[in-house]
Amino acid sequence: MDLQQIDLNNKKIMQHNALTTARYDFTACQLDIMFMLLGSLSEKDDPLKTYNIRVQDIELLTGRRWNYNQLKESTENLLSRVYQVNIEKLGLKQFVLFTEVQYRNGEGSFDIEIAPKARQFFFDLKNNFTVLQLKSILSCKSKFAKRLYALACQWRRAGGIVYDIADLKIMLNLKDPKGKEPEQYTKISMFKKFVLDVAKKQINEHTDITFDYKLIKRGRKFEKIRIFAGSSIPEQLQIDFNEDLEYQRNIKQIEAYGLDKKYAEMIAKENYNEFVKVVEDLNKQISEKGKKIENSVAYLIGVFKNKGVIKE
Repeated sequence: MDLQQIDLNNKKIMQHNALTTARYDFTACQLDIMFMLLGSLSEKDDPLKTYNIRVQDIELLTGRRWNYNQLKESTENLLSRVYQVNIEKLGLKQFVLFTEVQYRNGEGSFDIEIAPKARQFFFDLKNNFTVLQLKSILSCKSKFAKRLYALACQWRRAGGIVYDIADLKIMLNLKDPKGKEPEQYTKISMFKKFVLDVAKKQINEHTDITFDYKLIKRGRKFEKIRIFAGSSIPEQLQIDFNEDLEYQRNIKQIEAYGLDKKYAEMIAKENYNEFVKVVEDLNKQISEKGKKIENSVAYLIGVFKNKGVIKE
């Protein structure tokens, strides 16, 4: 069976960053439907076009059988599931993504229609999008692995990002920002076991990137999480006993953000703490204020060239 002209191994999809970081709770099945839809989009599409999703296509990509009753329940819920995103200078926006689903008898497929108010988040991408590999994200079984894969891809050029754990849990719909609903996985050990470690295993086994994380304490409590994308936290450090061990570790940490070793060495010598502060400030400006950085590595190099730290 042909797969609607989709190259399984190389098909890339683009997702608006507002959707990547939005607060919502989709099942793994619902996420697969959305990502298959993203793989079907074209800039030339008519605004009123409906998109046909074939169950066998997803089964071929994932190797998993879909339960028909579960599928019908998933599409029914998609019509009422609310996305919540923060729009810069405006505030919180709530909307549904889809307005109609039509099943085709005997064809094992259904047509899905994008809500008019949601079209901007599918087509008005400009520089504000994340590139994902379709096969990778469909191969992850856990809904948390799918979401964290997308987040990791968004920050892969920077080597990763630091989030407040509370903010990440809000994105994953594990915590109600207003405190009206009970928080899930309140114990950090449970959050690691059922969310982070499951995602880490699936992303590293089934996708085109590597994923790792480090929990950061403030006092006695874990408050932040550093996500590493593209390269894992160095587990074994080749030690040069002629150089300070702390200096060598700092070099590796800076390299994890995508900088060449020669630049990492210049920064790590006396400016590692300043580097950490610049990265955290940049991440905050991007996530909270919508600052757009096309090449974060070049940006960081430029900052430290201006400071006279990096010298060609």
